[in-house]
Amino acid sequence: MADTFGSKQTDVAVRDDVKDYYGKILKKTADLKSKACVPGAKPTRGYIRKALDELHPEVIARYYGCGLLVPECVAGCRVLDLGCGSGSDCYVLSRLVGQSGHVTGIDMTEEQLEVARKYMDYHTQRFGYKKPNVDFVQGYIETLREAGVEEASYDIIISNCVVNLSPDKASVLREAYRVLKNGGELYFSDVYSNARISESLRADKVLWGECLSGALWWEDLMRLAEEIGFTVPRLVSANIISIGNEQLEKILGDYKFASATYRLFKLSKNSEKKGCLVMYDGNIMGSEEKFEFDAKYTFKVCIKVVEVDGDTAEILKSSRFAEEFTFQPQPGCRAASGTCRAEPEVMLDPFKQAQQFGGVTVASSTGGCCGPQESCCE
Repeated sequence: MADTFGSKQTDVAVRDDVKDYYGKILKKTADLKSKACVPGAKPTRGYIRKALDELHPEVIARYYGCGLLVPECVAGCRVLDLGCGSGSDCYVLSRLVGQSGHVTGIDMTEEQLEVARKYMDYHTQRFGYKKPNVDFVQGYIETLREAGVEEASYDIIISNCVVNLSPDKASVLREAYRVLKNGGELYFSDVYSNARISESLRADKVLWGECLSGALWWEDLMRLAEEIGFTVPRLVSANIISIGNEQLEKILGDYKFASATYRLFKLSKNSEKKGCLVMYDGNIMGSEEKFEFDAKYTFKVCIKVVEVDGDTAEILKSSRFAEEFTFQPQPGCRAASGTCRAEPEVMLDPFKQAQQFGGVTVASSTGGCCGPQESCCE
């Protein structure tokens, strides 16, 4: 499987082109030539909108993400943002992790980091903190060690439409795995293709900068995750991308693209994966009635018990979500013998899932008592 662009010399050239594109060519969101790197259609929760309203306008103006990256249950966590840009996601998370948490943003583009650092004092004062709980580091997401990011030092890693810009995606995921704690999560939104992109298109600087020709074939994400040691990628949301540029569409031909958010977890190698019964306690901010974990599982307070497979059970028990659930043994379940009724997790095709919902997929109602248009406990 090709997970790098080519030689080290070629990889450096690609990184330099991306630095120029996002540092010198793009000055604001409106400068983008396609609709690939724009926010997705999934609605933003009220507490996140409130945090967004507190951000400085210049930080917002330099936003190039393909989906707002704010995972649930982040209070007190240490969070790393790969390719933080001007810091919009970092500052939202700075507000949500609180004074006891910490957020680090890393980016290779000096111009973007200059904007992010410029408003550290502004946001510290706006949030009412005694000291900053965010810092910004210049470096490459493929070589976090060289940037001084220590092993097993973060609870959560986010990345917002950045992995597709890297010529060496395997190194990005390996480094993310290295710096995550056991039970930690890589929660990232990115652009995926419906097939491997040809070498000729991968050489197009504009298409690469627009998050298209560097997109990973979604099936290759599954292979990389397994190779590195992550759990099966859990699809959270996806939408089909409309390029919105006839010239670029003609060049791309039959290739299709989707913006998708996945969860990958790092579990202890000695973890025992047994299916079990879980009850959601309803204490996650913004998810008091239901917690949309992924496109397979939505946990609802009105449902007393939900049966989950071994992978999901171990993720919930080992991660920051452990205190939000009550766990019960599943009678007669032996994961190794395959007698658990909950089906093992498989990676979902973002294109098929999005098409089922008219171009946008949201968390399913699995484990719930009602359909997608009904309130939780009717």
